[in-house]
Amino acid sequence: MLNRLNHPGAPNRQPMYGFILMFPDTPNAGLKIRGHHVAQLDPLGILDADLDSFVPSDLITTIDKLAFYDLREADLDKEFQLPTTTFIGGSEHTLSLREIIRRLESTYCQHIGLEFMFINDVEQCQWIRQKFETPGVMQFSSEEKRTLLARLVRSMRFEDFLARKWSSEKRFGLEGCEVMIPALKTIIDKSSEMGIENVILGMPHRGRLNVLANVIRKDLEQIFCQFDPKLEAADEGSGDVKYHLGMYHERINRVTNRNITLSLVANPSHLEAVDPVVQGKTKAEQFYRGDAQGKKVMSILVHGDAAFAGQGVVYETFHLSDLPSYTTNGTVHVVVNNQIGFTTDPRMARSSPYPTDVARVVNAPIFHVNADDPEAVIYVCSVAAEWRNTFNKDVVVDLVCYRRRGHNEMDEPMFTQPLMYKQIHRQVPVLKKYADKLIAEGTVTLQEFEEEIAKYDRICEEAYGRSKDKKILHIKHWLDSPWPGFFNVDGEPKSMTCPATGIPEDVLTHIGEVASSVPLKDFKIHTGLSRILRGRADMIKNRTVDWALAEYMAFGSLLKEGIHVRLSGQDVERGTFSHRHHVLHDQEVDRRTCVPMNHLWPDQAPYTVCNSSLSEYGVLGFELGYAMASPNALVLWEAQFGDFHNTAQCIIDQFISTGQAKWVRHNGIVLLLPHGMEGMGPEHSSARPERFLQMSNDDSDAYPVFTEDFEVSQLYDCNWIVVNCSTPANYFHVLRRQVLLPFRKPLIIFTPKSLLRHPEAKSSFDQMVSGASFQRVIPEDGAAAQTPEQVRRLIFCTGKVYYDLVKERSSQGLEEQVAITRLEQISPFPFDLIKQEAEKYPGAELVWCQEEHKNMGYYDYISPRFMTILSRARPIWYVGRDPAAAPATGNRNTHLVSLKKFLDTAFNLQAFEGKTF
Repeated sequence: MLNRLNHPGAPNRQPMYGFILMFPDTPNAGLKIRGHHVAQLDPLGILDADLDSFVPSDLITTIDKLAFYDLREADLDKEFQLPTTTFIGGSEHTLSLREIIRRLESTYCQHIGLEFMFINDVEQCQWIRQKFETPGVMQFSSEEKRTLLARLVRSMRFEDFLARKWSSEKRFGLEGCEVMIPALKTIIDKSSEMGIENVILGMPHRGRLNVLANVIRKDLEQIFCQFDPKLEAADEGSGDVKYHLGMYHERINRVTNRNITLSLVANPSHLEAVDPVVQGKTKAEQFYRGDAQGKKVMSILVHGDAAFAGQGVVYETFHLSDLPSYTTNGTVHVVVNNQIGFTTDPRMARSSPYPTDVARVVNAPIFHVNADDPEAVIYVCSVAAEWRNTFNKDVVVDLVCYRRRGHNEMDEPMFTQPLMYKQIHRQVPVLKKYADKLIAEGTVTLQEFEEEIAKYDRICEEAYGRSKDKKILHIKHWLDSPWPGFFNVDGEPKSMTCPATGIPEDVLTHIGEVASSVPLKDFKIHTGLSRILRGRADMIKNRTVDWALAEYMAFGSLLKEGIHVRLSGQDVERGTFSHRHHVLHDQEVDRRTCVPMNHLWPDQAPYTVCNSSLSEYGVLGFELGYAMASPNALVLWEAQFGDFHNTAQCIIDQFISTGQAKWVRHNGIVLLLPHGMEGMGPEHSSARPERFLQMSNDDSDAYPVFTEDFEVSQLYDCNWIVVNCSTPANYFHVLRRQVLLPFRKPLIIFTPKSLLRHPEAKSSFDQMVSGASFQRVIPEDGAAAQTPEQVRRLIFCTGKVYYDLVKERSSQGLEEQVAITRLEQISPFPFDLIKQEAEKYPGAELVWCQEEHKNMGYYDYISPRFMTILSRARPIWYVGRDPAAAPATGNRNTHLVSLKKFLDTAFNLQAFEGKTF
């Protein structure tokens, strides 16, 4: 086969490199693998698109290289039989060597650079070859060219209009990559043609306003309103800058004449943070539509080149792309490759040749394309959309472009990139280049082109005029995830009450029986698990539950009510502490599993429990996006240990804590964060409750009016709910309350570790049946409560330390003199119930006791709120560990010594005598 392209008279010559280009299994596999290195990708013509300066000698296609292969110029006109592995011949079976080289160069070395030969699937590689090698594939009709020109006109004139009207405003315009608008529209058109009905987009700020206007089709006057500094926002919250806002729009796709729903997810300036959020929202939309193969719903992610290479969440998101419980069946990634970061040269910003190299880890094909060749861009985007819908795998389109202005419109790029920006200032805009081309070939006339410009300019001017009549800004007009029917038409909750969270005992019993059984026949479980299931059965007989069983009953009861439950995180199926066991594994049949929770009732909602990749940032973002899609689901993310949320802090800060304030976006995501000082070292002790409390918008100084619906209205006014439940029953109720509330707020739950098996940390059915509900505060119910006038000290606490306090109180015989009240819901602060408790023990000294260090935990949050309740007339003393830098000691003995020390203080009734507060 090697001799097919050899000169017939020289059978021992080296194969001509043109042959090598067509055969990946020969030495130095040529253009198919490395042609992108010499492709003309940079529209500025001053940089290589990649940082690899080495160009293999066999890719140099000048005549003087023929001697390297022992060939002469006359050999170029010889005819050769084409192998079946190439498509360059079209219907022809032989070509001259000159034509073979020309066609290969045309495919692999012009304005498109292809990276796909690392894909280890022959069918996929052949599919890509056929799409790009077949002669004539990039021929466009006159109508297609005119549509492309019109889209470029809209893209460029939109930016020009904003620049004229608001020259001193930041807008993060698209100048230099105006082709992104027709690129995205092509992906959407092609996907719609293949059956896609819902497209979810995520992107950074550059070009967002243009995408909102010309892709999502946001009303222009609503965009222009965002530039008016005098307009007030009509909605609650602080709002956000215009180039962070999202949008949701249902319309007819004009190319396919089919309905299409487009949503652009609102996101902050934390680059790439939106990637997993989009993926989670896409997965949820696919789930609710029964779209298991992603044939109806898809995602598009737009990236910047520096962020795509630099942000680790990109890698985390890619590694979710093929996991069964996280895949969205392929995403089209569009990289706006400015060839620069803010002011940072690519050579200082990444170690890989291309910014897109991270995509190679999941075998995603990468299509580099010169953004000043609109037709090449459109073809590449069409192929990318077809790839995604054919193979259900990710694909990357790298738009190699430039940034005509600085990082924003106020920035001066010449300070740091003088040579690049001298060339940019000389650069003819892509619209003029393409218009001149079409005019020269007779596709459009100059008059038609000018009329198209005038038509869009008129649209912008008319919208600008209407925007002047606007009196207020409506953030709700920018909502990216509307929940039809959940709120009133004005966006308010339909009620301000919460239904009872208790359930009938027969439902509890039924769930418990399933939880302690194996619903499948001939299914052999581990002997240790058999003991756990027998223990559950015994608890059901005794009408008691532990933490794991209470969780089981909360989930199961919601499934009965048609509420989808999804629990995700690292090792959540079994549980980090081997307490959950929601997925049973057959000990004799590989990969045979059983999820008893899905065998509760015939018509129940589905339960999804899934071990995630070892990611926090990416997976929490994914679950946040999943919870965004529908209010009628309980979506939970569990950290392996509470402090693992450290690496997901960006999602917590930017989306969970502030999402409603910035974007009027309700979200009911639940974070389960194992927490507790147990002598296990500084790393896995604290879920850092102080962070969540510091970010709570619960006002410490405002003395509330205690109305009948105080609990619900207070929940509605907060940005999130923070709880530390001390009983399984309260955990059960707070999970159910999360879904039964008439609105959605994030719920942060500090969950236990040792309490999972603590003999005292159990609850009776009586605390869970109909009529029972979540207790924001659990008051003292022992001897001290019977004679409150004799109580000398009232200790307030939360979480696990309660059990240490009860044990110590008993050992010292102080049950009548010391009362202990548990604060179960920390934020929003239960002012009404704490006030009742403080007034119940008028002669008691008030103490706050926590196991965390004084500069951590809850004290700095609860102290001013107690002062508000007490009108600063009585002190609330602190008992706990001293301030420290680390959240816990790494020495077991030190831990026990400090525990004993603060427990001694807690029950030393003279400890605060003579001290001033």
